[in-house]
Parts: sequence; structure tokens; C-alpha cells
Amino acid sequence: MQNYFYGRERELGILKELLDARAARLVVLRGRRRIGKSRLAEKFGDFFEHHYTFVGLPPEVGLTAEMQRRHFANELERQTKSLPLRSDDWDFLFEALGKISQKGKVLIVLDEINWMGSLDPSFLGKLKTAWDTQLKKNPKLILLLSGSMSAWIEHHILRSTGFFGRVAIDLTLTELPLHQCNHFWRPHEKRVSAIEKFKILSITGGIPLYLESIQPNLSSEENIRRLCFRKEGLLFQEFDRIFSDVFGSRASIYKKIVLSVANGPKDPSTILKELGAEKSGIYSGYLDELVKTGYLSRDFTWNFRSHKPSKLSRFRLSDNYLLFYLRYIAPNTPSILQNRDQLPLGWSSIMGLQFENLVLNNRRALQQRLGIRPEEIIIDNPFFRRPTQKTAGIQIDYMIQTRFQTLYVCEIKFHQEPIGNEIIQEVDRKLQGFPKGFSIRPVLIHVNGVKETVVSSGFFSHIISFAEFLELPS
Repeated sequence: MQNYFYGRERELGILKELLDARAARLVVLRGRRRIGKSRLAEKFGDFFEHHYTFVGLPPEVGLTAEMQRRHFANELERQTKSLPLRSDDWDFLFEALGKISQKGKVLIVLDEINWMGSLDPSFLGKLKTAWDTQLKKNPKLILLLSGSMSAWIEHHILRSTGFFGRVAIDLTLTELPLHQCNHFWRPHEKRVSAIEKFKILSITGGIPLYLESIQPNLSSEENIRRLCFRKEGLLFQEFDRIFSDVFGSRASIYKKIVLSVANGPKDPSTILKELGAEKSGIYSGYLDELVKTGYLSRDFTWNFRSHKPSKLSRFRLSDNYLLFYLRYIAPNTPSILQNRDQLPLGWSSIMGLQFENLVLNNRRALQQRLGIRPEEIIIDNPFFRRPTQKTAGIQIDYMIQTRFQTLYVCEIKFHQEPIGNEIIQEVDRKLQGFPKGFSIRPVLIHVNGVKETVVSSGFFSHIISFAEFLELPS
């Protein structure tokens, strides 16, 4: 497999700024599993004389704090070729780490720190002491703390009084933009059609590990069959790995939550009711954790006049892989386990939610194509309004409100054939309930083209093809 490094040049540049620092620096790197944290840290390590990486053991039944310490000790012995170390206390391990990090340009990476320290309440306190008394004495040292549990990192490190004022950079990795994803088809990217790339990206999103598994010489259907509908496939097995690795003993609870929004966004009260957990602060915390780890998005609607977010919100399953798994892979599990690894009939005909996610996760690229500068945007999100006795309900896939009293109303439409005039009537009905005093610019984003009559009607201010997202924005 090639050693891919696409699309993290900006983040690497931010980290490289620390190379000229005159004092040791503490860095936090976070983001969902498979997003490329370890790969970025590895690339950053190329700029150091000494680079040590330690990865916590994933949470499993029977795992103990001693096992975590022994694993750390084994890695420290291996990477430094040192004699066997005591592993009964983090103090001894951090002291040994400090001794081999006293001089030179040193990068220390504690990867999946939420696993490493979750079983020992003294871990973070002893790490903070080691930083203050030993590690930061080397002005050319950088300690990078990386993890998938953003809420754990936020609570235990970023908001902790022990680490207050010590974190130089808090860097969160998100999905790669679509124009960067295009690189994973090299050397065939110019010969593979946009619709074929769409079929893959509608499943993988911008997750680097999934994109690395593409074989560019194969068709999209064959890649999907190989990855998703074969029992040995990466994306057939990935669902359980995500939840067991990230959420441990609470995996079943988080699975129920994502399953509840698999067929479309829902408001918090509906989700809690379906889970039998109405007015549960604990479950609200679970929802918040899924948002912070990048699997769910919480979309707030807003008031046009005041620009203030409404109390109304919906949770949306924003991770394209999870969405595809729950809707298409999981229902076909019995046949997959029996080695009937064919694509299910009609799987590509109902990809609307997958397409919406791709666009919403690449909204900055859409804004650039619409010629909207970030400073012009007051608020943007999927928009909805509940019906009342006086007004009809509205559901807009994505809307941008600018400070120039302009509303960009975006219809994200997946269709197997070029879209016809029916889309004009569909969007026009939605616009009837909009307030006066605003300029309204309807926008159509599509995959398989539109008929000439739609273009010539002039109804849409912009018609944007998915293929444009695969190009570097001008």
C-alpha cells in the first residue's frame, strides 16, 4: 500500500510553526477514528531527531491499568533499546521518558490518550507533573496528546486546571475536502468519472483510511462490493470496531442512538422517546459526545429577522459510512456472512441522504462556488420550520443567510436521470412561506445533470454539479 499523505498540508504547516519555538510545547490533536491523526503525527515526526510514539490499548473486557502501563513500558524499552522498566507506577515510566528526552529535537506522541489514561485516575496528574518537572526543560521538545474521544480530551485536558495555560495548540481534524479526496484515484483520477467517484465518496466521505482502500483500477461497484458486501471487507467489519474501540462498554447505547437517526434527522425529544430515556441528562451527554466525535451533527434552525438560533434543532447522522452501513450493509448481513457478496438490488437508487451529507460536509467549497465570503455569512445550516395554523412547514436542505439580506436556498438533489422541470415546482412551493424583504436565490446541487429546460428557465441562480466539488476551488 502507498504511503498516502493528502490534504493535511495546512495542519502540518500549523504544527511546523512550533519548530522555531524557544520553549517546549504541549499540543492536542483530536478527531474521529480513521481521520488521519496518527499519519499526521508520523509526518510531523520527520522533522525531529528523536520521535517516540506510544498508543494506548483499546478498551476491552479484562483490560487493566497495569496492562496499559506494561504496554507503555514495552514500547519505551523497544523504541529506546533500554533495559526492562518498572511498570507498577506511571511516575517511573514518565521519569524514564524524561531521561531520554533531555536533549535535541524530540517529539513525543501519546496516541489515543483517552485509552491510555482512562483506567488510572492518577495518570493525568502524573503526566502534568512530568511535563512541569522534566519534559518541558528541553526547549526543543514537543509533547503531542492525541485522541478520538473529543469530550474526554476537552473535559480532562483542555478544561482541566492541571493543564490550564499549558496547551499551545488544540487541533481538530475533520474529513478531507472532496477536491483532496480526488487524489486517491491517482494515477487514474482524470480517467474516472465524477459519478463513479460519487458512488465511492457517498460511502467513505472524506475519511483517509477508507479512501486508501480504494483500488483505482476497479469500478466503483467492484470496490464497494469488495469493501462493504464481503465478510472480510474493511467496511463490513468497521462498524463494530468503531463503537467498541471508541465507546467501550457503552457501545450498545451509542449504536442505538445512531440507529434512531439512520433514516433521517430527528429532534432530541423524539430520539430520547424512542430510546425510552425521556428527559435523561445522561443520554443528552451521549448525544453531545457523538457530535464531538464527528458522527452526528446537531443542526439548529434560526430566526431570519433576529439571526438568533432557535431552540429547535435536529440531530443528523453526518458520518457517511455509518449512514450507509445502517441503511444498506447491516440489512444484508446474513447473505454477506454466507459469502453471497453481491451488491443489493437498487442500492444506488436511494442515495439522497448520502449526497446531502457530502455537500453539507463540504459547505465551504459550496460557499466559494457561490462567491460568498466567510465574513458575509450570518448563519448557515439545514433549515426547517414546523407548520402552524398560519404558516406551512418548511424543510430546506441547506440555507445561507448573508448580511446583505440575501437567502441562498440550496436544494441538494440526487437523481438517477437528469433532473426535469418538476424540481422548479418543488422548490417554488418551499419559497412561498419566506418573509418579504429578503433577496432569495435558489441553488440546485445535483449529480447526474439537469435538463436544458431547467437551465433555460432561469429559476435557479446557480446550478452546481457534484463534479465541481472534485476540483480545487478558485
